Amino acid sequence: MERVDEASSPRVRRAAGYFRVSTGRQAESDLSIPDQRNQALEYCRRKGWELVDEFIEPGQSATDDNRPALQEMIAQAINHGNPYDVIIVHSYSRFFRDNFAMEYYIRKLAKADVEVVSITQELGNDPAQIMMRHIIGLFDEYQSRETGKHTLRSMKENARQGFYNGAPLPLGYKAVEIEKRGHRVKKKVVVEPKEAETVRLIFQLYLRGDGTSGPLGLKALVSWLNERGYRTKTDSPFGVGSVAFILKNRSYTGEFIFNRQESKTRKLKPISEQVVVPVPPIISREEFEATQATLQVRNRQVTPPRIVTARTLLSGLVYCSQCGASMMLRTGTSHTGKVHRYYSCRANLRTGKSACDGISIRMETLDADVVRHLSDRLLTVERIAELVSSISADRNEKNASAGQRVAELTSDLRETEARLRRIYLAIEEGVAQADDLFRSRIAQLQADRQKAVDALARLRATTRIVEAVTPEAILRFSEVMRENIATGEPGFRRAYMRSVVERIVVGPRTIKIFGMKATLESALRADSLPYTSVRSFERNWRPLQESNLRQPA
Repeated sequence: MERVDEASSPRVRRAAGYFRVSTGRQAESDLSIPDQRNQALEYCRRKGWELVDEFIEPGQSATDDNRPALQEMIAQAINHGNPYDVIIVHSYSRFFRDNFAMEYYIRKLAKADVEVVSITQELGNDPAQIMMRHIIGLFDEYQSRETGKHTLRSMKENARQGFYNGAPLPLGYKAVEIEKRGHRVKKKVVVEPKEAETVRLIFQLYLRGDGTSGPLGLKALVSWLNERGYRTKTDSPFGVGSVAFILKNRSYTGEFIFNRQESKTRKLKPISEQVVVPVPPIISREEFEATQATLQVRNRQVTPPRIVTARTLLSGLVYCSQCGASMMLRTGTSHTGKVHRYYSCRANLRTGKSACDGISIRMETLDADVVRHLSDRLLTVERIAELVSSISADRNEKNASAGQRVAELTSDLRETEARLRRIYLAIEEGVAQADDLFRSRIAQLQADRQKAVDALARLRATTRIVEAVTPEAILRFSEVMRENIATGEPGFRRAYMRSVVERIVVGPRTIKIFGMKATLESALRADSLPYTSVRSFERNWRPLQESNLRQPA
């Protein structure tokens, strides 16, 4: 019997197939990937190769290498004893739509003796064929960019018409189907009632607290939410980052911005390329702006501890009208040797006129003008009574809006309970079995029901009737505030000043004082009394009160 020399017989080439589609919709249709697999199997049969492995990439773009299946395939081909001789793709566009990246990985695989072969674009390794592969790669990249440009144009027009394009939605919103145009489903963003109440609660806690304490900081707010079982949109515990994102998200004022930043680099795009999609607001613009001002004031990088403990009346409140920078205290000495103190633009002092022309004003002048203006125009009995009347009207309007939200939540709760009853009845009558799918659905509906119950309880608690402010209380508040902002230690006066003033903007000829009616209402109702903070970062502080005595209650 003649013996066959195994070394002289040709070895069957081992192939790995890489199959990819660009969108989730293509992956769901389950047509393209099976077709790519069938063509790869037929190609291997004709060539006498063996398809030993498959790597499937559903819904991934080929413009970069951030693809799990691709990276796994490359790692297997290079680092695990060379299990493949060939990587098979339907076309080079399935492998990459970036010419530089495609050539980089082709050469990387070639060093491990692994060849990349296209079923529909068979090319050799001579210089002319390699040049043709480069041309194909460049054309695929150009086609991808052109398609992306036209797709973005269509999505921007879709956003201009007020429709939803599929970006992740923040807590408090959901997308609902509005209409169908051919095979395309048009959706719009609407308020999700249960989540919206959580969003309103977060803003309330940050600005005003829960009624038993003052406003909560970010860490205290996160602890408050997690201790009571509140969860994010992905059903995860809250963190400082997720709460800060909610507090800074302008979508809650009714402005959902599409095409705001680059998807890969996260760089902001020009305003001209952004599209504002109107959505139902959850937070009033006034409350949102108050939150942004509070965030800025509490930010250590914006308001350092030295501002909190400064011995000047308006530290941390004064801003330049020309550039928006804060104004800091500086001193100057006259020819007579007298020291004068000024509020001056911080940007001008640090970087010169290239940043701002600079505004300066005598400290004593600005302090006296602000105190006099507040005493004569804001803290009068007539003006406070007028503001209280306006606040009451706003509160009545909010209560009416809250009544509508109560009706929506009640309807949602009834619908959820009806679905639960139908499932229970189906199981009880033997129409359905309590399998894992039904148990999961029951658990989800029970969680939705509890969310609706909690949201209703919070909403009813926040819309309770508030007692009217009496004329006597207005008179007393006016007298106390006028006295305490005018006399006493600067830090004590500044604490009272901050209870009614949010920001003072100094211009060349004007001084503008900004405040919030909600802040005034809290001070008037003594929800958040002014106080002098403990200077824990000063070395001379004594916790046993043997010096630096605390202010009396």
